[in-house]
Amino acid sequence: MIKKTLYFGNPAYLSLKDRQIVIRLPKVDGEDAYKESETIATKPIEDVAYVVLDNNQITITQALLSALLDCNVAVISCDSRGLPAGLMLPLDGNQSQSDKWQCQIEASIPLKKRLWQLTVQAKIVNQATVLKECARCETGCMLKWASVVKSGDVDNQEARAAAYYWKRLFWDIKYFSRDRYGMPPNNLLNYGYAILRGVVARALVSSGLLPTFGIHHHNKYNAYCLADDIMEPYRPFVDELVYRIVEKDGIPPHELNREWKTKMLVIPTLDVTIAGRRMPLMVAVSQTTASLYKCYNGEMRHIIYPER
Repeated sequence: MIKKTLYFGNPAYLSLKDRQIVIRLPKVDGEDAYKESETIATKPIEDVAYVVLDNNQITITQALLSALLDCNVAVISCDSRGLPAGLMLPLDGNQSQSDKWQCQIEASIPLKKRLWQLTVQAKIVNQATVLKECARCETGCMLKWASVVKSGDVDNQEARAAAYYWKRLFWDIKYFSRDRYGMPPNNLLNYGYAILRGVVARALVSSGLLPTFGIHHHNKYNAYCLADDIMEPYRPFVDELVYRIVEKDGIPPHELNREWKTKMLVIPTLDVTIAGRRMPLMVAVSQTTASLYKCYNGEMRHIIYPER
């Protein structure tokens, strides 16, 4: 069964009863004078994978938080701008966690460099496919760059491919360049990547790995370096989704409203191909993280990534 993403963009009171999320929305009396809450729905926790909290007037009980984490539900909290700002995950997502942490921590530098090489190659190939299908661009050069990525990507083919890719993907949007703080649809891309990051971090914890210790990204202020590494070949799936949304609905406003954000909540269920099989992205990510652990413990030499 494909688990759901619950998005809360209005004031709400969220609590727990009989392993169900109880959702109450406040009644409004006059000008935003909230009276007692009214129950509108319940959702089984076992059916949920992600909860997105996007309103400053949401109250969630500790009992519910504990139950969500116990079921490996990722809780994503948004800031005043509506952008994901925090992610809550369980500390014990796997029964043999300490052994897996040890394998991860003791991974050799050559192994990490090889894993990063494979990651960059997969990302560039997927970018090339998206660019060819969406912008009808020549991508032979990108496939060439992917084929010559060295261990650790010492020649930075990732940046070379990214410069070519972003210059052409949204070619019809005047002055567009990929910049986290740039003009739309950068904001839609940012939102999508934040959702993707939560999907990957949840899968890493489920596989018994620490999202903190990356194979390439290293930042003492970043608790999700490994998630940022592993999500790279999945980014093009978000890019294509944003491209299709912009193609259909136009460029989003600078401040994303609930309607625009809701369009991005399909990310966990996007169809991808991995190991020759079609499956939802969230399931594919779990296969990727499981293969990553097998690389750490010596069972495999190649991490499994999706093909666009």
